[in-house]
Amino acid sequence: MRHFDFLSDPDRERLFLSAPKHFTSADDVDLLAVALGATLYSPATRTTLAADIARRGAQGVLSMVVCLEDAIHDSELVTAEANAIAQLRAYAETGADGPLLFVRVRSAGQIPRIVEALGEHLGVLTGFVLPKFTEDSGPAFLDAVAQAGVRTGRRLLAMPVLESPEVIFAESRTDVLLGVQRLLTEYRDLILAVRIGATDLSSAYGLRRSRDLSVYDVRVIADLISDVVNVFARADDTSFVVTGPVWEYFSGSERMFKPQLRESPFAEHSERALRTELIAKDLDGLIREIALDKANGLTGKTVIHPTHVAAVHALSVVTHEEYCDAADILGTNFGGGVRASVYRNKMNESKPHAAWADRIMRRAQVFGVANEHISFVDLLGAGLHQ
Repeated sequence: MRHFDFLSDPDRERLFLSAPKHFTSADDVDLLAVALGATLYSPATRTTLAADIARRGAQGVLSMVVCLEDAIHDSELVTAEANAIAQLRAYAETGADGPLLFVRVRSAGQIPRIVEALGEHLGVLTGFVLPKFTEDSGPAFLDAVAQAGVRTGRRLLAMPVLESPEVIFAESRTDVLLGVQRLLTEYRDLILAVRIGATDLSSAYGLRRSRDLSVYDVRVIADLISDVVNVFARADDTSFVVTGPVWEYFSGSERMFKPQLRESPFAEHSERALRTELIAKDLDGLIREIALDKANGLTGKTVIHPTHVAAVHALSVVTHEEYCDAADILGTNFGGGVRASVYRNKMNESKPHAAWADRIMRRAQVFGVANEHISFVDLLGAGLHQ
């Protein structure tokens, strides 16, 4: 698999100083977590799921979740589980490589059942998404994943979702997060990423953000994100990748506030029509939220519509300026201390910025480095119009 693999060789050469590298589901977990990018959720009831996976993979989606939890009505659960298994087997039989596929289960008991039912086609599955994860509910899920891996001889990974009320309530949050952190540390080799279920967490207060606002404007959710990053995403050996919460909107409607995209970057790259298209689809709000995710230490994002994928991936590409700064900071000729950046617009400090530079280089491996005069506008246009 490779991000932006749908590009022609000339377009790839035009856009990238260093093109994205290929990766597989067997790669190191730290690299694979960054490579998730935009993780597209799909209900397990879709009768065209196998074809959907193939089509979305060709369009640049490299991680997908087949959902058996909130997306499925209780009365449909048995049928949905059978359909998910049948569709995953059908997709495996095509011999296609990627996307990374996960099943979001509702109970721990579904994990061995799904693994057994996939049988010889288990290789199509990268792992499981574990809902409403706490220190109390988590062991059953993680034990089931671990035992399935031992029994089949295949590595199966887990992505727990923090979305239970006790995770966000002020009186219980710290103890719950620290308990989850202790549990995940015990199973570190199985944990691909930690996901945040902002929709469920908002429901604990009867809230739903509008398309004019980002999740960071909803203070109780923003505070929770800050605490999750504090506990799980520190720049040390306790760290896990934490992914950005879902953006719920995918079509335009009447707006209350001005568009959130400046005109000048699009004018400079002769892409005024692209800006109009993004605003019409409310993707300007998504782009702003992705930028805030990155600024707050989150990597990748949960998405529920294919049109969201290009925005997540365009903003995941390492800019030429970021790459120059990271290479400078990690370079053997820096010698410590501080000095002006190559772009002569900021100071680079070798010790405080080293962890940031390491993460930039890991992202550069899977999403590539843009050429000097290429912006997110060019990359977004390539992704949306491929």
